[in-house]
Amino acid sequence: MANSVLRFQAEKIRFIVNLTDPVFHGKYHGKNKHDDDFNLVLERARVAGVKNMIITGGSLRESQAALRVAKEHGFYATVGCHPTRSTEFDEFKGGPEAYLNALDEVLKENVNGRGRAVAVGECGLDYDRTHFAAPEIQKRHFRSQLSLAKKYHLPLFLHSRSAHKDFVSILREEGFGVNGGREVGGNGGVVHSFTGQLDELADLMDMGFHVGVNGCSLKTADNLNCARAIKLDMLMLETDAPWCSMTGAHASKAHLNTLPASLNDLYFPPSVKPEKFVLGKSVKGRNEPCSIGGVAWVIHQLHPELPYEDIVEKVWKNTVAVFGLDDLE
Repeated sequence: MANSVLRFQAEKIRFIVNLTDPVFHGKYHGKNKHDDDFNLVLERARVAGVKNMIITGGSLRESQAALRVAKEHGFYATVGCHPTRSTEFDEFKGGPEAYLNALDEVLKENVNGRGRAVAVGECGLDYDRTHFAAPEIQKRHFRSQLSLAKKYHLPLFLHSRSAHKDFVSILREEGFGVNGGREVGGNGGVVHSFTGQLDELADLMDMGFHVGVNGCSLKTADNLNCARAIKLDMLMLETDAPWCSMTGAHASKAHLNTLPASLNDLYFPPSVKPEKFVLGKSVKGRNEPCSIGGVAWVIHQLHPELPYEDIVEKVWKNTVAVFGLDDLE
């Protein structure tokens, strides 16, 4: 079983990851804790069967960095501003309009070719962390970024935390309430790292948006029930690395316990604490792209009637279709 799964994965896995974070270069909270092991992180992902990546941009500067990495390695990137960084619009030289224009310019220059931008985002609302940006600021600059998705006919890479009512209201008001906004120039998208309730899930799928699942989406029994309820043709898988690791305290652990040892070693390789870093080993507490197979395995366990390979194949096709990655086929 393991060999056939690995051969399948090597051609068919796709996921979303934040590779611009400095922890992949050994820097934590501004301090160097170990050697740069970025290339080894990529190699572990390749060995685990990962074919490509979408690197998320969470600010103007981070979007530019994501595109540089994408072009260097033949990946893809998103361009946008995370809700917790919404104050950057107002603090930018020239103000919010200048910041939006700068994002626009980045998109205009990078929507084609190797390492291209394939989505607008990460944008949305986060009411769990309003100490970074007040709700009114978040709403204003979430709405403005939707204009970029319309202009470039790109899908959205969306973030929603404890803000569902305002989140869907803004999307509906801007024409994204039906068929992912295609009638107003949009092109659907994904609400990533979903941790909401069943009724919220139903809203998102009814509006035509895909739903992304990672370790944070699988922490509790309620989370697992929601993950099981995602229609397979609306499902995407991700890691959100270096965040959203799956741990022994999560409800997903019982399902990961059924993972064959050969796959477990690939998806969750031996790790050490940052201060005891050993070149070639992963780092405890730092989620890596190679763990995507573990997320896929949990979803498989929630749908035991379906082979693991079929679920991965379906998610691959969903991702290729939404983000326009036909060159990978």
